Amino acid sequence: MVMAVPDSGVPAAIGFAQGAKLPYAEGLIKNRYVGRTFIQPTQSMRDVGIRMKLNPLKDVLEGKRVLIVDDSIVRGTTSRKIVKALRDAGATEVHMRISSPPVTHPCFYGIDTDNQDQLIAANLSVEEIQAQIGVDSLAYLSWEGMLEATHQSPESFCSACFTGNYPVDIPEPFKREKLKFEGTVTAV
Repeated sequence: MVMAVPDSGVPAAIGFAQGAKLPYAEGLIKNRYVGRTFIQPTQSMRDVGIRMKLNPLKDVLEGKRVLIVDDSIVRGTTSRKIVKALRDAGATEVHMRISSPPVTHPCFYGIDTDNQDQLIAANLSVEEIQAQIGVDSLAYLSWEGMLEATHQSPESFCSACFTGNYPVDIPEPFKREKLKFEGTVTAV
């Protein structure tokens, strides 16, 4: 079955299920009073938020091969905990699809994604991320696939977190503080 990480993964999961002709079901219930966990300032706060935020439905998951769709993987913390919860609820296989390209660079425009060395896709291959979060398979939507799916041109989106091509120059102190590799930031 195909399921989503609510709420951000729901549209992509429904589309994936329809395109693959697989059943879609809700396997996680979201606590509406817990916000985005990846932006919490400390790991312990993110861990507590994840435990409070998503609850697996054992009746739906037990004995099932699950393909779960999420919007992104930032640090891998949330994904790892979700996969463990799905397996603990009885899912026999857990496959993950991400409806964006890998997040490899920090955002300087309002979403706190921390330093580049804390972004899982900036440090590990897809296969290494797959092993780290404990899924049976992992795939991301490509940048080109995202443009095609949205019927947009590359200029329609900021691609900085995916490509390192920032639309405005980033001040040197931020580059040195936030980026792993000198010279990875270019303004477009």
